[in-house]
Amino acid sequence: MLFPLRDLQRTRIAPLVTRALLAANVFVHAWQMTRDRAVQEAVLERFGVIPAVLLHGGHAGSLVTPLTSMFLHGGLVHLIGNLWFLFVFGDHVEEALGRVRFTAFYVFCGLCAAAAQIAMSPDSLVPMVGASGAIAGVLGASMMFFPRARILALVPPFILLEVPAFVFLFVWIALEVGSAALSLGGPGDAGGVAVFAHVGGFIAGLGLAPLFRRRAPRGHRMRDDVPRNVRIAPRDHDANDPR
Repeated sequence: MLFPLRDLQRTRIAPLVTRALLAANVFVHAWQMTRDRAVQEAVLERFGVIPAVLLHGGHAGSLVTPLTSMFLHGGLVHLIGNLWFLFVFGDHVEEALGRVRFTAFYVFCGLCAAAAQIAMSPDSLVPMVGASGAIAGVLGASMMFFPRARILALVPPFILLEVPAFVFLFVWIALEVGSAALSLGGPGDAGGVAVFAHVGGFIAGLGLAPLFRRRAPRGHRMRDDVPRNVRIAPRDHDANDPR
């Protein structure tokens, strides 16, 4: 399994939305941890997505849980794992989309991820929480926009590899699809991981990223390996040069 340490592509803007999402998730989890165990469990059950409750006679408040669940996590490892992926990949996608569109894209991918998980396990009574579905959408957009970006990855225990983003993300989604296939016929959240949400979020990210991407100003060419909102300076040449 590859674990991303950092990407080697520089951004040209401060990723304010990515940082705000990281901070919001940390804040909510810190608040959770200051409560006693009973309150923590009550929060997960009230604000996490429970497919059976949402689909079969749930109260009106359950309709907001696909959104609120994106900011809840089941533990510190769950939180750190999700937020590290957002930290590594989110800034470039935010730059490509712009801050407002990136915010909408992130939320929409999270909702699509929740929908995928609900569709595959409609009778589940296990609360689904975590930002991983929305972040999977960010990974899908990163594969779409920056397939050649270089990722410094760790192969346990101590091997460092520099690989193209396409290779890293292909391996990641292949493992998720494999886990989803193995869980078919089960509860859909085997091992406590909502794998269908990961797959659904990633597919949503691939499909929606071009629709959310900002268009380049007319007359400016864009390279495949840089965000399209960044202008490419024209080449200087002599007016008498036929080229």
